[in-house]
Amino acid sequence: MSYQALYRAWRPRTFSEICDQDAVVRTLRRQVETDRIAHAYLFCGTRGTGKTTAAKVLSRAINCLHPVNGDPCGECEICKALSGENCMDVLEIDAASNTGVDDIRELRDKIQYPPTLTRYKVYIIDEVHMLSTGAFNALLKTLEEPPKHAVFILATTEPQKLPATILSRCQRFDFHRIRVEAIVNRLKVVLDGIGRSAEPDALLEIARAAEGAMRDALSLLDVCLSFTEGAVTAELARDVLGTTGRDFMFEFADALIAYDAAAALGMIDDAMRRGSDPRVFSLDAANHLRGVLLAEVAGEQLDGILEITPEDAQRFREQAGHASREQLMRAMELFMRVESEMKWATQPRTILELAAVRACHPEQEEESDLRERLDRMEKRIESGVVAAPAAKAAPVPEKKPDAPKKPAAAAKVAAPAAAPPPEYLAGIEKFAAENGSVKRMLEKMQFAGIEDGVVTVAFGKDGIMVRRVLEAKQGLIEAALSESFGTPMRLRMVNEGQAAQAKPSAAAKSVIEQSYDVFGRDKIDLTD
Repeated sequence: MSYQALYRAWRPRTFSEICDQDAVVRTLRRQVETDRIAHAYLFCGTRGTGKTTAAKVLSRAINCLHPVNGDPCGECEICKALSGENCMDVLEIDAASNTGVDDIRELRDKIQYPPTLTRYKVYIIDEVHMLSTGAFNALLKTLEEPPKHAVFILATTEPQKLPATILSRCQRFDFHRIRVEAIVNRLKVVLDGIGRSAEPDALLEIARAAEGAMRDALSLLDVCLSFTEGAVTAELARDVLGTTGRDFMFEFADALIAYDAAAALGMIDDAMRRGSDPRVFSLDAANHLRGVLLAEVAGEQLDGILEITPEDAQRFREQAGHASREQLMRAMELFMRVESEMKWATQPRTILELAAVRACHPEQEEESDLRERLDRMEKRIESGVVAAPAAKAAPVPEKKPDAPKKPAAAAKVAAPAAAPPPEYLAGIEKFAAENGSVKRMLEKMQFAGIEDGVVTVAFGKDGIMVRRVLEAKQGLIEAALSESFGTPMRLRMVNEGQAAQAKPSAAAKSVIEQSYDVFGRDKIDLTD
């Protein structure tokens, strides 16, 4: 094969070339320099972070005849033999393919033979967590007391699956995800070495898509270089990766924050027509909303957390100023949920569009926060859009001919309002913030009207018990409403269908108020 993939051709050959694993590299180099070589190592970390690479470099360093500051010299006979990967003294074993106890027993029998060329016989067992229980038991004693010429290097992405008896017999090194900046710098070195070029934004797109894995980044760069003979542009990188770009995501998040479902769906359609993958789109949306949420919570620390430029961090902070924390968390959860659901969906785009619509309509979501619903109503009122259709007035029963006609003032009914006034919303929001135990119950309380300083609210058939609970806190609700309206307000609670009934007369009001003062509001239940 004439061509070799970039991640293989540019695999580090010394500790100095391993990117962004300073603690691991420094410790291993120091052990080589002081000749304090352990008999068993455990390298843990996510894919593409350098575990196998570090194992190969360590196997060459401990056997090198003339190491330089802990690094293999690359010039001696042993270094050249090990670099060719044809030396039988360094064995790489794929535990995923050799999971049985017989494979480990065979290894245990061969380990007794000394190396033919090198000082140490090194066994690199990759994906060691795939071994069976019997294989681990067969390896246990050998791993604890191997021959003096044997060194085990175990590599795994899931250390929690290893038995504690294995973990306790190894020196553990944890490899963290590689920073975006380090990946970009390494990609620049590779491009300079092969005589190619790429735009800085293109390298950033590739580094972010790699999610901390250097191997993934080099593989993606390999694909982009195959796409063109010239420089790799940011647009080309986004086309290859199936992503939409940061500017596009800022606009999409603006549509979600403004509850503009039509604009959000139009942007999804535009992205799909340009070849974006629905699953990648949902992942990008969730990551962007995470950035906005972190901007609202972390503030000035955002640059370091997200590894972004100060300009992008400022854009995130500005966008966070237009959204509530509840709205961001709910929208982020929606897109994270659909990203996993798309694995089995036959129409992933439809699931993505549904998530966007649900994010723009919190009033229709049972799990949405009351604060977000109120914020949604306020935005619709400010934009001149009616928040909800006007409720129909309850029919007035026919009166008998001999029945005395009630005065017009007494028969006047508080007409159901098309939308609650902002003062009412603010008062209920304040009460909800101070009384978290009944916060969810307020969803059952519907605004019915306001007249002469009396706010009427109605409860449906499923809210009768809720009404009983809120009646005990009626005084607190009235205090919050009075503060919001700037004038003393009273609260009238009725069952659904009773909102249009005539209000008590002035004399009846006086008697009721005196009864409240004497017996207490929570001990009086008004009936028809």
